[in-house]
Amino acid sequence: MIGSGLSNQTGAAIGSLAFPVLGPVGVVAVRQYVAALVLIAVGRPRLRSFTWAQWWPVLLLALVFGTMNLSLYSAIERIGLGLAVTLEFLGPLTIALASSRRRVDVACAVIAAAGVVTLMRPQPSTDYLGMGLGLLAAVCWASYILLNRTVGSRVPGAQGAAAAAGVSAVMFLPIGIAVVVRHPPTATAVACAIAAGVLSSAVPYLADLFTLRHVPPRAFGLFMSVNPVLAALVGMVGLGQGLGGPEWAAIGAVVAANALSIVTSRS
Repeated sequence: MIGSGLSNQTGAAIGSLAFPVLGPVGVVAVRQYVAALVLIAVGRPRLRSFTWAQWWPVLLLALVFGTMNLSLYSAIERIGLGLAVTLEFLGPLTIALASSRRRVDVACAVIAAAGVVTLMRPQPSTDYLGMGLGLLAAVCWASYILLNRTVGSRVPGAQGAAAAAGVSAVMFLPIGIAVVVRHPPTATAVACAIAAGVLSSAVPYLADLFTLRHVPPRAFGLFMSVNPVLAALVGMVGLGQGLGGPEWAAIGAVVAANALSIVTSRS
């Protein structure tokens, strides 16, 4: 679980190094290609056998998958890795709290909301567009979870996720071509983008697949809440993106809200 989390955040950090040449769009395009190659190899989707009832959630999942990564990487460019991942993490946290009527979960929602208010408090340096992109990534991640449930119930195995990744890669193909034509990439930038795809898509997917065979889902979900902290640490050490006390407090609030909700759950 530690390796998966660090790989994901390190991949995003390395990918951001290619922003000056490829921009977030170019890096995300390469990441989508890598994700498609890995998931198609693992899932081996039988596309010809898909019905329309199976195709429409797959197509929506592909759209959400691409939008989620694009909004996240665009947010990373503007507000840094730690804050972008913290805002994105509100997506699964909202899904976890939305259907609950427990008082403790209401308290968790208030704690997380306080963290968001702290992050988005008015300051001369506040990048509201970057914050908005982070929140868009959160909405996409929540949608991604819900659509994955639908796809998983209608398409056997990993075929649905593999098909969605393939469609998303095809959608980004003209974008990738346009980026290459307008901004000829350097070998270093391409290597960083590929590394982002491998470390943030391939490695976490395979590691999580293996981990869930040995670790209870509750423990896995609890560790997932540490990802914003890992992102902040990787951003600080690898990219020199230091955070102030209020930002660390906000990240801590979001992490604590998720951890408290999981620890106090009965299931």
